[in-house]
Amino acid sequence: MNILFATSEAAPFVKTGGLGDVCGALPVELARLGHHPTVILPAFRQVHQAGIHLEQTGVSVEVPIGQKMVRGHYLRANLPDSNVPVYFVEHHDYFDRAQPYREDGEDFRDNCERFVFYSRAALEAIPLLGLDVDLVHCHDWQAGLIPAYLHTLYADRPEFDALPSILTIHNLAYQGNFWHWDMALTGLDWKYFNWRQMEFYGNLSFLKTGITFADALTTVSPTYAEEILRPPLSCGLEGALQHRADVLTGIINGVDYDVWNPATDVFLGPELQFDADSFATNKPACKADLQRRMGLPERGDVPLLAAVGRLADQKGFDLIARVMKQWAVQIDAQWVILGTGEPKYHEALGQLAAEHPERIAVRLEFSNELAHRIEAGADMFLMPSQYEPCGLNQLYSLKYGTVPVVRATGGLADTVVNATEPTLADGTATGFSFEDYTSLALAETLERACRAYADPVVWSQLIRTGMQQDWSWTASARAYAKLYQETRERTMLAAAE
Repeated sequence: MNILFATSEAAPFVKTGGLGDVCGALPVELARLGHHPTVILPAFRQVHQAGIHLEQTGVSVEVPIGQKMVRGHYLRANLPDSNVPVYFVEHHDYFDRAQPYREDGEDFRDNCERFVFYSRAALEAIPLLGLDVDLVHCHDWQAGLIPAYLHTLYADRPEFDALPSILTIHNLAYQGNFWHWDMALTGLDWKYFNWRQMEFYGNLSFLKTGITFADALTTVSPTYAEEILRPPLSCGLEGALQHRADVLTGIINGVDYDVWNPATDVFLGPELQFDADSFATNKPACKADLQRRMGLPERGDVPLLAAVGRLADQKGFDLIARVMKQWAVQIDAQWVILGTGEPKYHEALGQLAAEHPERIAVRLEFSNELAHRIEAGADMFLMPSQYEPCGLNQLYSLKYGTVPVVRATGGLADTVVNATEPTLADGTATGFSFEDYTSLALAETLERACRAYADPVVWSQLIRTGMQQDWSWTASARAYAKLYQETRERTMLAAAE
């Protein structure tokens, strides 16, 4: 099948989060399965800085934005180590900016105009570039107008006849909501600005538009697909989502094991690499290496707990900070934190590290190499998130024999099997989870994990079971391919009636 990926991010060209990982990896895996994906995204400044040669296509595009015509151009490249073509919509005024969506903590005021232009240019690329497309896979609010265009302005054009669309919601909290008068920029009839279709509490909502008009909806885990049907995780869109619940599917994101694999990890080097058969020797060596790098005492007898990511309430760092403060004076354990985020956590975590340098090490930065070394050297990985649509670090941790401790929400609930007497007995346990969003629940779960850590037999079983899991993109890509086929067949059947 020929699939057009309409997305604002695709690694390694541009990435601000999981969206970039998905749209950089899923098309490559679909191509391996025999499908023909094409990716189209804005030519952000980061695209030009990615170090990958971009070809000029010589093809330009002109689309109406409100009362004016706006002209852009298409560039071309391939996703690395693949034959998957990537086209970039170039317009310097819209996309040549320091960041893709915001500056100094504020969204760009013309984001509606920017992504109206991108959405229409993405669709116009089909005839202008001669693309053979069976289905358009849209991602998040930035491409949320495309399903509406396919059912309205583009419905009567032969090259778009009955062309189905799927919208993937990577994080429902990001909705693309704009001033209602921005509706005029879209070119769509004002009759669609109503509470059932494009209007959201008086504003124009790109995400609600996509939810309403797409032929199928997906999100990035089965549990998250259920959670977003109800408050609070529905973020006010429960009505629209419940109305489309029959076409909503949750598909877990995959992991690129070419990058995240302790047996081949380039950041570890041959001397520290390990697999499920050799972790007993080399994982302790990775732990000692991490302790040296972080300035912690080299101790193999204490558990080393780690967290990597955005330092924010959503990621549960309020719980982590409270437990760290208590444990630093009461429990013999070490902590490693890597990330940036809210200033209050920079201050609180930095202070804890200064007060307890023998037990707490904090790096307020982003380092890909250090993230890999932490996954390899830590004993436990903490993800006590308020909500987590999918999550990737817990999947990395499983592969690296670093036992995840998570709150049972979203993709965390779908990928980590809580260690209980029954799951330990049947060999399915891979980590520890809890439900109540409280520091007490996290502390009790960590105490349970530390008791298991003290039993070498139990701990080795948890590590080995986790490392043998397969969360590669293959299963996810097959699930998407099946959904593509079902959606296309259903759309063609409806068009024929």
